[in-house]
Amino acid sequence: MFYAAISLRVYRHTLPHLLLMHLFGEDYNEGPVSVLVLLRKFYSIVAFALIGFVVDKALPATRRPALRAALIVAAFSAAIEVVQKLHGAGEGPLSEAVDVACGALGGWLAVTIARALHRGGNP
Repeated sequence: MFYAAISLRVYRHTLPHLLLMHLFGEDYNEGPVSVLVLLRKFYSIVAFALIGFVVDKALPATRRPALRAALIVAAFSAAIEVVQKLHGAGEGPLSEAVDVACGALGGWLAVTIARALHRGGNP
């Protein structure tokens, strides 16, 4: 997952440009909050949720598992941001902070959803 997050090749192959152009028109990547940016943030939340789920299952029980997963995944996301910056990524601090927040949200969501589903199956 770490390699995928820092690989420009993986980044390019996960962008559905033709589909986005068909759905949203040629200017889908225009403006400060483009469809492409929103899609990438959604992708990251889903990917970080997978990591959060694994983190929760790999570590011993705790009183606040969702918070623990959110903090661990946020730290993982921050490490990704540092490596991307070292490789010349042009994102600014706000974008990087949003990425780390997406990591925390993904980690938190994974545990919260898994716990809710688990409780739903056990009356």
